[in-house]
Amino acid sequence: MRWWQWLIAALLALIAIVAAALFLFRTPDTDAAAMRAKYGGAPSRFVDLGDGLTLHVRDTGPRDAPALLLIHGSNASLHTWEPWAERLGRRYRIVRLDLPGHGLTGEDPTHDYSTARQVEIVDRLVRALGIDRFAIGGNSMGGGVAWSYALAHPARVNALVLVDSTGQPDPTYAEPPLVMRIARLPVLRDLATMVTPRSWIEQALPSAYGDPAKVDAAAIDLYWELLRYPGNRLATIDRFATPNTPATPETLGRIAVPTLILWGTDDRMIPASSGDWLASHIPGAELVTYPGIGHLPMEEAPDATAREVDRFLSGLEN
Repeated sequence: MRWWQWLIAALLALIAIVAAALFLFRTPDTDAAAMRAKYGGAPSRFVDLGDGLTLHVRDTGPRDAPALLLIHGSNASLHTWEPWAERLGRRYRIVRLDLPGHGLTGEDPTHDYSTARQVEIVDRLVRALGIDRFAIGGNSMGGGVAWSYALAHPARVNALVLVDSTGQPDPTYAEPPLVMRIARLPVLRDLATMVTPRSWIEQALPSAYGDPAKVDAAAIDLYWELLRYPGNRLATIDRFATPNTPATPETLGRIAVPTLILWGTDDRMIPASSGDWLASHIPGAELVTYPGIGHLPMEEAPDATAREVDRFLSGLEN
């Protein structure tokens, strides 16, 4: 058999494998209406920002209280902040949103998932809500959006809260996240938009916690079902294929608002050393660490972290 015949045979075999995988293991999108009914009830609202973009938002707490806007991490949703909303909602106006490509917002019509685009969307939201000045916080990818927003719109931000945030260039991962590796491989990235078994989430989500036993079936279902919300899987692949924008010491040195950094020492996704790095370059930043806690301290240690945020923000009011 000639070399080109071998090549054709190999391509046909690959096509057959992909077709079989799709036939046997394809996981369809969830139904948008059913997901909104299940996860978008009160106090959720859907804010039309124009140009085909409608954000899933929760805006709770006294309207005359200090505002705190919270941005979730990659493949999460506004639900990650519910523990803080429950604990801080009497003293603060708590605004959280599903960024495009996440939760019940769905894909961005522009298919642009850069940090600059996310900062633009956050700004359009706060203007639509009529919030002139606020504290902004974020976890993981959302932390990167938060500090980028604080730099782009310093007149609007009075405080910054970073929770296991992106920012440090090339932090030392134990290994790159699975979705990041998949996004770099053309065949697998396309397959991942159609085949997303629940077992992937069941194996991946516990690694975000210092104590994996704290992850229950309802949390796995939430992440799995919202990942399959129409448009979210393709958006995930597109987002991880988009070059990120790490911080530099010079960039962080321009942050001029009080900054609180919270970090789980057992974070397997972004190492605790990244918290030290951010704190060393943001002027006056305060770093608080939580032994035994993983990548999601606001979920895993809600009482302790909410108290720290309240202490920090209350100090700003005095």
